[in-house]
Amino acid sequence: MSLDEDARWLEWMTKQFESIAGDDKEIDLDEFKTALKVKESFFAERFFALFDSDGSSSISLDELLKALDMLIHGSETDKLKFLFQVYDVDGSGSIDPDELRTVLKSCLRESAISLPEEKLDDLTLALFESADKDNSGAITFEELKAELENFPEVMENLTISAANWLKPPDLDQKKRHAPRYLTRAYWHNNSRKLLFLCLYACLSLLLFVGAMLQHSQGGAWYMVAKGCGQCLNFNCTFVMVLMLRRFLTWLRATWVVRVLPLDQNILLHQIVGYAILCYTLVHTTAHVLNFGTNSLSERSEFSVWEYLLTTRPGIGWVKGTASVTGVVLQVVICLMVLCSSTFVRRSGHFEVFYWSHLSYVWVWSLLMVHCANFWKWFVVPGLLFLLEKIVGIAVSRMGGLYIVEVNLLPSKVTHLVIRRPQFFHFKPGDYIYINIPVIAKYEWHPFTISSAPEQSDSLWLHIRSMGQWTNRLYEYFRQPESQTVSPKRLATSLRNHRQLLKAQVSAKFGENHRFCNIKCYVDGPYGTPTRQIFASEHAVLIGAGIGITPFASILQSIMYRYRRRKQNCPNCNYSWCENIKDSDMKLRKVDFIWINRDQKSFEWFVSLLTKLEMDQADEEPEGRFLEMHMYMTSALSKNDMKAIGLQMALDLLAKKEKRDSITGLRTRTQPGRPEWGKVFQKVSEENKGKVHVFYCGSPALAKVIKAQCEHFGFNFYKENF
Repeated sequence: MSLDEDARWLEWMTKQFESIAGDDKEIDLDEFKTALKVKESFFAERFFALFDSDGSSSISLDELLKALDMLIHGSETDKLKFLFQVYDVDGSGSIDPDELRTVLKSCLRESAISLPEEKLDDLTLALFESADKDNSGAITFEELKAELENFPEVMENLTISAANWLKPPDLDQKKRHAPRYLTRAYWHNNSRKLLFLCLYACLSLLLFVGAMLQHSQGGAWYMVAKGCGQCLNFNCTFVMVLMLRRFLTWLRATWVVRVLPLDQNILLHQIVGYAILCYTLVHTTAHVLNFGTNSLSERSEFSVWEYLLTTRPGIGWVKGTASVTGVVLQVVICLMVLCSSTFVRRSGHFEVFYWSHLSYVWVWSLLMVHCANFWKWFVVPGLLFLLEKIVGIAVSRMGGLYIVEVNLLPSKVTHLVIRRPQFFHFKPGDYIYINIPVIAKYEWHPFTISSAPEQSDSLWLHIRSMGQWTNRLYEYFRQPESQTVSPKRLATSLRNHRQLLKAQVSAKFGENHRFCNIKCYVDGPYGTPTRQIFASEHAVLIGAGIGITPFASILQSIMYRYRRRKQNCPNCNYSWCENIKDSDMKLRKVDFIWINRDQKSFEWFVSLLTKLEMDQADEEPEGRFLEMHMYMTSALSKNDMKAIGLQMALDLLAKKEKRDSITGLRTRTQPGRPEWGKVFQKVSEENKGKVHVFYCGSPALAKVIKAQCEHFGFNFYKENF
C-alpha cells in the first residue's frame, strides 16, 4: 500500500474496531468470533490468543492494528511464523502429530468437508511424515518453512481471512473501460444474434410506419395505435415460431444454424414477449387518448368508458367487440409477462409460469375476434404449431414408457431410469418434456437427458428438487411403495421381459434405491446448443451443480466414440487413440469443469466420472483427450491460512494414493472457485484448435464466463436446462 492507502486503511480500520468493540474499547473472544465469521471456533481462539499480546483476554485497537499490519505488510517469514504459532497449540516451539491432527480436523470443518476418522489419520501422517525431515517426532519452524516451499502457490499469496475481512474495500478508482457491448470481441462473438435483432428491428419499424401512413386520415393517436397493432400482428405470431421446438431441432441439422441464432431462441422469445407487452401498452394508451379526443367532440354520442367497455360504439368486425376484447387482451398479456418473470420461475413456483403461459390459446382466440386481419398472419405459423402439437402428442403416446428404476441422490436429486423405446433417437445434450400422471396428470416439465445415445436400453434423467412438482416427485419415491402390480401385467411381463421381472414387482432395494414400474409420457427429444460439440476441435464443458446433466450424456457419448478409435499393439499392452478427424467427431481435446458447492453433490455422477478416468488409464502421446477439473466452492482456497495445512495434506495423500480424498477420483478436487482468466489462458495456450465453451448452470456465472470467452475469442454456448 502507498502512504495515502495506509492512512485510509488506518481510518477505516479504526471505525470498524469501534463498531465491534463498543463502549469498553476492547474486543473480547465472542466479539472477535462474530467479526471473523469463521465456522470453526478453533481458529478464532488461536488467532485471538496470538493477537492478545498482553494476555488480558481482550484485544485493544493497538494490538489489533499491530497484528493486522504484520499480516498485511509483513514479510513472508513473519506470516509463516504466525502460521506456525497457530499450529503450535501448546506453545512448545514444535508441532507434534496430535496438534497437527487437531488443526486438520478444524480445517475440514471450516471447509465443510466430511471425511472418516481413518482418512483424517492418513492426512495427518502424510503431512507429518513429509514435513518431519529429521524423524524427530515433531515439526520445527524451519521444517514447516521448507515444506511450504514445495507449494509455490501457497507461498506466493499467503494470507488470512481475518486480514482479508478487516481490510478496507478497494478504494482505488476502477479504470474506465469501454462498455462490453461496444467491444470488437462482443460484436464478433454475437454477430448472428445482433444481425438478427437488427433485421427484426428494421422489419418492426417498416410495419409500424407502413400502418401509420395507411391510416393517416384518422389523427395522430389513431395512427400510433394502428402502427402498434400491425407490429402486434407480426409479433404475436413470431413469438410462437421461436418456440416450435421440433422445427428448430430439425433446422439445427441444416446450414441455417450457421446463419440464424437458433441456439438463442428462448432469449429471442423473451425479447419478443417484452416487445408485445410494450406494443400493447402503447396501442391501448393511444386508443384511449383517441377515444378521449373523440368523446370531447360535438359529434360524439359516447363517453370514453362506453368506447372502452361496451359494444355500443360498434368498433370491430365481430359485433363491435374490439374494445372489450382489447381490454381483456391487455390484462391477460400483462399477467402472462408477470408470471413469466425470473423471480417467479426460479422461486419454486414453476407451475404459476406453466399454467399462466397456457393462456396463449385465449390470446390467439381473442386476437382473431379483436383484429380482422390477424388470421392472415396466423394461418401458416398456426398450422405449423398445430402440426407440432399433433406430432408431439402422437409420439408421447406411442408405446408404453415406464420408469423402471429410481435412485435418490444427495441434495434431493432424483435419478430416473426410463425404459427406452426402440423408435426413440436423440443426440447428446438433448432434452425432453416428461409427464408422470401419478405426480401431476396434466403437467409437462423439461429435463436434459443424462444418458448417452449409445445406451440403447434406457434413458436417464437427473432431476433436482427446486419447485413444487420436483419436490412432489422426490417425496413420492421417498415413501414406502404401497402399489402392487396386477397379476395380468405380471404374467405379461414374465412372458415378454423375464429379465425385468424384479423391476415389475416393484421390489425396493435399500432406502434410496428401488425398482418400479410407473407409467410416464415423453415428448421430444429437442435439440440444444451442445449438438455443435462434435463439430468443435477443443471443447470446454462447464457444469455448475446439477448443470452437469447435459454433459453427462455428452461425456459418455464422447468416450464411446473414443473407445472405437482406440488402438492396441498386438505385441504388448500399449494402447493409444488415433488422432483422426471425421464427419462424426472433430474433437481433439475436451476439458470438463464441474463446480459444486458441497462435497455430497459430487456423488451424483462420481461412478460415471470414475469410468471415464479408467478409459483413459493410458497416457496419450499428445496428452489426455479428456481432462477433468473439479471445484468445491465451500472449501477454503489454498491461499487462506486456515486451509493451508489441509490442502497440503490432501495434495500429499492424493500423490501417495493416486486418488482424491474428497471424491475418490484420480482428479484432484480444487478448493474455491476457478480463476477463469487463468483457466482460459491455459486452454488458449494448448493450441488444440478452435475453442467452443459450453455452459450449463446459474445465469450469474454465465455472464462472467461469457465475458471471459469474449476476451479470449472463444465461442460461448449456454444451455437452458
